[in-house]
Amino acid sequence: MKLFAVQTFFQLGRDRSDLLINALWEHIEMSLISLLIAVFIAVPLGIFLAMYKKGAEPVIGTTAVIQTIPSLALLGFLIPFVGIGTMPAIIALSAYALMPILRNTYTGVKGVDPALSEAARGMGMNYGQQLMKVMLPLAMPTIMAGIRTGMVLIVGTATLAALVGAGGLGDLIMTGLNRSNNYYILLGAIPAALLALFFDAVLRITERKSSGSSITPIFIVVLAAVLVVATPNVLQALNLAEDEPEEIVIAGKIGAEPEIVINMYKLLIEEETDYEVILEPGLGQTDIVFQALLNEDIDGYFEFTGTAITNLLNEEPVSNDEQEAYEQAREGMLEEFNLVFLEPMAYQNTYALAITEEMAEETGVETISDLTAIEDELTAAFTFEFADRDNDGYPGVQEVYGLDINDVQTMDPGLRSEALVAGDVDLIDAYSTDSYMIRYNLVTLEDDENLFPPFNGAPLFREDVLMEFPEIENILNQLGGRISEEEMMEMNYQVDVEDADEEEVARNYLIEAGLLEE
Repeated sequence: MKLFAVQTFFQLGRDRSDLLINALWEHIEMSLISLLIAVFIAVPLGIFLAMYKKGAEPVIGTTAVIQTIPSLALLGFLIPFVGIGTMPAIIALSAYALMPILRNTYTGVKGVDPALSEAARGMGMNYGQQLMKVMLPLAMPTIMAGIRTGMVLIVGTATLAALVGAGGLGDLIMTGLNRSNNYYILLGAIPAALLALFFDAVLRITERKSSGSSITPIFIVVLAAVLVVATPNVLQALNLAEDEPEEIVIAGKIGAEPEIVINMYKLLIEEETDYEVILEPGLGQTDIVFQALLNEDIDGYFEFTGTAITNLLNEEPVSNDEQEAYEQAREGMLEEFNLVFLEPMAYQNTYALAITEEMAEETGVETISDLTAIEDELTAAFTFEFADRDNDGYPGVQEVYGLDINDVQTMDPGLRSEALVAGDVDLIDAYSTDSYMIRYNLVTLEDDENLFPPFNGAPLFREDVLMEFPEIENILNQLGGRISEEEMMEMNYQVDVEDADEEEVARNYLIEAGLLEE
């Protein structure tokens, strides 16, 4: 069994080698840039504070406070100001590395024996020469210990940057969590751990070479790091100088379904135009992706009409009729945000409450209303988003059904189905087309009070984008009224369970539907 698991892991590594290499490079680049910024800020500042000691504790204390801010909170806070992608990730990672580097630089320089400085001054050295030839070489072991600590913090924390579209090895970990696939989690986690060990070894060797003698090895390592991160960007800038096709950036939330659908968008647009479509899959939950659209970091994404009405517009659905709900979402998004909903697809991926077949048989529960009779015995696992949504989340369930579950836990979307099947919880929120509904034969409870509005998926684009690229509207509207719930569920199953490539699944559907040539 163990041998089979190892073989499966390495087979996944071979099959996804291109994805692994790209994620690893993104992680290295992001980590090195963050470390360099932290070093260029913290080391000079630490030297300055060692000279003028009065301001040292407040400044170092401030960096310590920054480090106590939860990483997800800091990343989310930065999005409205600097957008999504690598920028907020680099700012956050650099901030986390400041404290150990600054504190150790200050301690190391301050701890140099004053007699040695006096001797250097007596030999005719000015302060700059004393610093470079005496103080820094002697303080280097302490400084390097801080830099090594900062590097490990950066490499580990960088895995969370995937939540704001920064890429890196966190993409693989998030894919594994979403699919309940431990092999994907390990494919991201093991290289991240090895990367931290590698960087620590390089810095440890550099420390030994420079300790007490010369800081030249430090400059060599810094120069090498600058070249590593700068060379690809310079080459990319040179390529951009050539005639490049116009780009359209389309994003998707976390999950197989959004990634499959935005790949359909990409294939259709590139088939019928000369535009290049850049995809940002797995960008995050609704709030993050929507904020990215408003910030103009992306041009459009795949959204649901029910989410637009209840979560983005904060309105009550005027009707449970799909067309009327679509019109409400379209008019509201255009009036409130200058965003345009294109034609919706046929299927609905509505919220639902799900239980196992065994529980349905034992309790006879068929509707959400039936849960009130056993609410004191239930343990539920809801996603963070569902637990927080007033109109069509758990608060709405409480208000409409009078349901007050005894024990409610919140967890990642990819974990709740596993918790349900393992018997750790009795009830979860679910999406009606998710692959685990097939995988585990889960039972969806009837929404007998019609709480959940229609959730038809459709492209949501900024109005100015459609004015600049008017032809994409008709291209994407070809998907309007297509894809049944059964077809979407099967495509999700192929990606989540069978590990099929999202683009290939999207391509196969478009070919079968006659929208794309083989």
